[in-house]
Amino acid sequence: MASNSCQQPGATEASDIPSVPQGFRLAGVHCGIKTDPSLEDLSVIICDQPTVAAGVYTQNRIFAAPVAVDRERTPSDSVRAVVVNSGNANACTGEQGMSDAVRMCESVAHLVEAPAEQALVMSTGLIGELLPMEKIVNGIAAAGQQVAASGAAMLAAARGFMTTDTVPKMAGRTLSIEGHSIQLSGISKGAAMIGPNMATMLGLLMTDAAIEPHDAQAMLAAAAAKTFNCIRVEGHTSTNDTVLLLASGQASTAPLSAKDLIGFRDALEEVCQELALAIVADGEGTTHVVTVDVQGCETPETARQIAQSVADSPLVKTAIAGADPNWGRIVSAAGYAGVEFDTSGVSLEINGVTLYRKGEPIPFNAAVVSESIAAARDVHLLLTFTEGSAAARMWTTDLTAEYVRLNAEYHT
Repeated sequence: MASNSCQQPGATEASDIPSVPQGFRLAGVHCGIKTDPSLEDLSVIICDQPTVAAGVYTQNRIFAAPVAVDRERTPSDSVRAVVVNSGNANACTGEQGMSDAVRMCESVAHLVEAPAEQALVMSTGLIGELLPMEKIVNGIAAAGQQVAASGAAMLAAARGFMTTDTVPKMAGRTLSIEGHSIQLSGISKGAAMIGPNMATMLGLLMTDAAIEPHDAQAMLAAAAAKTFNCIRVEGHTSTNDTVLLLASGQASTAPLSAKDLIGFRDALEEVCQELALAIVADGEGTTHVVTVDVQGCETPETARQIAQSVADSPLVKTAIAGADPNWGRIVSAAGYAGVEFDTSGVSLEINGVTLYRKGEPIPFNAAVVSESIAAARDVHLLLTFTEGSAAARMWTTDLTAEYVRLNAEYHT
């Protein structure tokens, strides 16, 4: 059975921080990328022994240098270190960007006297600017002196991931498998540029379970497909999106059996979903988190296509921001999703109230539905079709004037 430990928005109590799995040490420091010296902008994760690593990455054809490096190095069974910087994406930086990403790997690998090929790198922040490499190299050395397996170290490392995030994002599970206590803990960042095929997000998942590289890669890809790939703020896929899974194997002597992998897979999906929802909840300017459920479709793919169309609609999102139960926007967004369906079989509920049934509007108390939207942060949209039994779920946000302001001023 898994127990839950999630960093809630604004919470930094020790009880909210998941344990560091065996075989890992972390640190977060300020190295000078961010102008505010109180903000961490560099994180280092040390693996005490060669560690299994898997990764999933952005599907944007324009991708950052760290993504190119990590793609070549995962899956692996010999990773010794990860370095993460925030405030600068090292994206669209040409050959110099690639050289800098490799140098970051060299610097963090040096901490454990390992070759650079056994290190991974992640970056997030502004696109198109070269990294201040001397500051970063010095920061890696400083972080190397501070790495620890403590809650404070976990929190500092999580803060080092943050850009426009307002809170650090962490989640964890403790599992009992074959008499062994196994820890799974994760960090993520993200608040905007959240769209399909991962978002402007970084994620790091650590476990002391013993897992083979091919199993780690398969489970991470499956978990990401159901969680990180189902969150959206404005539908923009970034250049740097990366989630890594590291498995030290320190909690047991043999790899998890096929049966035990099922339990671990479920816990991994839970942690990924928790982290993904924390990203949506921290969306820039967000006042509502919207769950879009689509059911009764012919295939999971068509259900997902409709859910994505609704979740990405600016008119749907602004209606939610204004607590306007404008069912026409939601139904029409489903209609332009590019999916064939019987329009006379479509029904819609908002927060459990039916507004549209079998292709026709029905009387409802608009004031009551509006109040149900305005009074709660969470909003539920349910679209039901009559094409089959397939379903899909996505999470999105409303779209507010504050989101426009924040992103209009992001670079300038």
